Amino acid sequence: MLFAPIPKHDEDRVSALHDLAILDTPPEERFDAITKSATEYLRAPISTISLIDRDREWYKSRRGIEVSEGKRSISFCGHTLFSSKIFIVEDTLQDDRFSDNPYVAGTPHIRAYMGVTLHDRRSKQPIGVFCVKDVKPRHFEPADVTSFIRLAKKAEEELNAEILKHAKPKSSI
Repeated sequence: MLFAPIPKHDEDRVSALHDLAILDTPPEERFDAITKSATEYLRAPISTISLIDRDREWYKSRRGIEVSEGKRSISFCGHTLFSSKIFIVEDTLQDDRFSDNPYVAGTPHIRAYMGVTLHDRRSKQPIGVFCVKDVKPRHFEPADVTSFIRLAKKAEEELNAEILKHAKPKSSI
């Protein structure tokens, strides 16, 4: 298994995430509607809007799993966070990065994954990931990918609406 990468200057990214003031907040319908749409349209049992903190991924919205967070080091979203394009794994058992991952070998038994990085528009930092996970291997059709990207843009818009509400003013000194 390959652990999720942590770049040298990750503190700037984590700081941007913390400025958002959204970690550990209650569920909100505007985010839950997006993960619900993803699971229904893509017929995938799991979807999350994951915010990647220093050592954990925390789910602002989750569908199909009970836990509210996981370890960043073994998370699929931790791998996606620094990807400049959509991140797809059609069969986790055929991918050396994930074949022995605890989330593959055990609950929730992930066999396919698709994720897109979500950015803070102010700092341009990657702060999270929108994803779907399936318990069986699968090929994501181009139409599914297109719809998924639209939903990811909506998730990013909602996070950025939150950023505008909670952003700390920058000092002009």
